[in-house]
Formats: sequence, C-alpha cells, structure tokens
Amino acid sequence: MTKAEKPTATDAALNFECELPEPPEKVWRALTEPELLAAWMMPNDMKAQAGARFAFAGPDESIECEVIEAEPGKLLRYSWHQRPEANDRDRFPAFDSIVTFTLARTASGGTHLSIVHDGFVPVAESVLAIAGASCGLSLDARKNPTAANAPCMMLRAA
Repeated sequence: MTKAEKPTATDAALNFECELPEPPEKVWRALTEPELLAAWMMPNDMKAQAGARFAFAGPDESIECEVIEAEPGKLLRYSWHQRPEANDRDRFPAFDSIVTFTLARTASGGTHLSIVHDGFVPVAESVLAIAGASCGLSLDARKNPTAANAPCMMLRAA
C-alpha cells in the first residue's frame, strides 16, 4: 500500500449476539473487572466509569481505550484506538473504533449479550473478521471467564 492509498473508515460493523445462562450481573463483571476481562480478552486496567481511560496490553501493541458509557448490568461502550508498532504499519493501519456491549436479562434469568465493534478501516476489518461470527463467553463456577469459541484475532475484535 502506498501513502496515497490510505484506507478510510467504513460503516460495516462486527456484530455478535448470544444467549448466556449467567445473569447480567455476572456477565458485567466478566466485561469490567480487569482480572476477569484479562482471562478471556487481554491484560488491562479497565475502570467501568464514563470518561475513564484504560489500555489492553495486546500481543503486538497496546490498545488505548476510553469508556464512553457504562450502565452496570446493561451497557458498556468504549473507544478503541489501535496503533501498530512501527515495523507493522505497512501491513496494519492504525484505526479508531467503538466497542459496545449491551446486556439484557432473558426470561430464564440469563443474559442476551450483543457486541458491536464498528468504525474499522477496510484492511483491519477483513483481518479481524476471519475469526468467525459467534459469541462464546463462558463463565465457569470458579469465576474464570473463557472464550469458548474464539481464537486470538476474535478476542481482539471484541
């Protein structure tokens, strides 16, 4: 890619929806408590309050984030600013995006979880989309969340 071919943001989004047997309060903890979030995503210093800045320690670079909205047990939205290391900038462009988690209690007391990650540049979107389009956050009795279906690339996407 030459300097003149810089990709632009797209309206396409990565959307994931699933039903989890755990209640929204437990799923919320898996999304917002740093040690639980790190178990299925990446090491982080998450603080679930609007305006709080935090970072994910990605395998190749850190991902800078800022909480836009946080309504415990219902909604979490944060910005996602990913900047590749200098030696990867030709292959992976920098991009800004927004991640939104929406939680709703199901009739059985579980959680309907919706994850939307949008605002990708086209090159990054195709790289992230290869992981598949299902949702598999699993919370076991030891309170250790694991991604039941997700290789590392999907974890970076949501």
